[in-house]
Amino acid sequence: MTALVPIDALDIQIVVDNVTDSLSSVPSFVETELGGLGRRRGAAWVLGGGCLCCAAHGLSCLLTLRSGDSVRTVLFDTGPEDRTFEQNVSRLGIDLGPVEAMVLSHGHWDHAGAMLRALQLVRDRNGGRDVPCYMHPDMFRSRASKQADGSFRLMEDVPSVAALTAHGGQVITTRDAQLVAGDMAFVSGEIPRRSGFETGLPGQHRRTEDGAGWEPDELLLDERFVALHVQGKGLVVLTACSHAGVINVLAHARDCFPGVKLHAVLGGLHLSGINERVIPQTVAALGDFGLDVIAAGHCTGWRAMTALANRFADRKLVPLAVGKRLRF
Repeated sequence: MTALVPIDALDIQIVVDNVTDSLSSVPSFVETELGGLGRRRGAAWVLGGGCLCCAAHGLSCLLTLRSGDSVRTVLFDTGPEDRTFEQNVSRLGIDLGPVEAMVLSHGHWDHAGAMLRALQLVRDRNGGRDVPCYMHPDMFRSRASKQADGSFRLMEDVPSVAALTAHGGQVITTRDAQLVAGDMAFVSGEIPRRSGFETGLPGQHRRTEDGAGWEPDELLLDERFVALHVQGKGLVVLTACSHAGVINVLAHARDCFPGVKLHAVLGGLHLSGINERVIPQTVAALGDFGLDVIAAGHCTGWRAMTALANRFADRKLVPLAVGKRLRF
């Protein structure tokens, strides 16, 4: 694999996230949802409910990469369902035409639910060209969580290869790392599990290969991260849910790019629910990476956000919210 090309600048538009928050103060490199509305519509715009994005349980990020005169655009996840994604794209004034690749972080409905509609919206704007979709082969296995009584709560499947292809997706599946968007974005392969305390998602199961039953799938080995090297700052790592554990994610990113500073991590840290038990270890270990920015959201949970705020204060912690735009 060729080397990751450093870029001059990176914009990350949060299209879907669990929360909405335009009133809290933000650092200079972050624009709130309302700030973006004011910038796009000018002084005459009138604030009302019809302007606003919708928060939903999920995550979707639009990445705009700039290097010299080159501008590349990548969609990382699509959130849980069509309506939220489409409404937020419209109200954020996003043109999806330049999207040249879609990357799915892992095979869960809250990240893949709007993939088919997203493909339609992109192709409506790009002249009908197919869109590469970068995925892991195990994302297509049906999944469920095992309940205390031994029953299984089914999860909505990720769109099939056939469905994605019918909607103009060029499906590219691999377990290995890849470079996309002109070698400016790194999509990791399977993430090694080394920390010892990050054990995945307890109770997670998937269909067996023959479809006859269920097998444990707590490690979710299909999860990947996206990394970008911003000149003068370092590596920005997007981890959509951190089922692998954010410490394992960052350790693997550091191994993949030795000598490159880790500047920021962005996404869900999955420290809510049963994973609240590892908040202390995770927060302590995050201090070992020298991060300048921890942009946490989606499945991080309020208890973990409080612990992160207490440990890292405002200079590092940047809570995500739908409609926010971060510029690196």
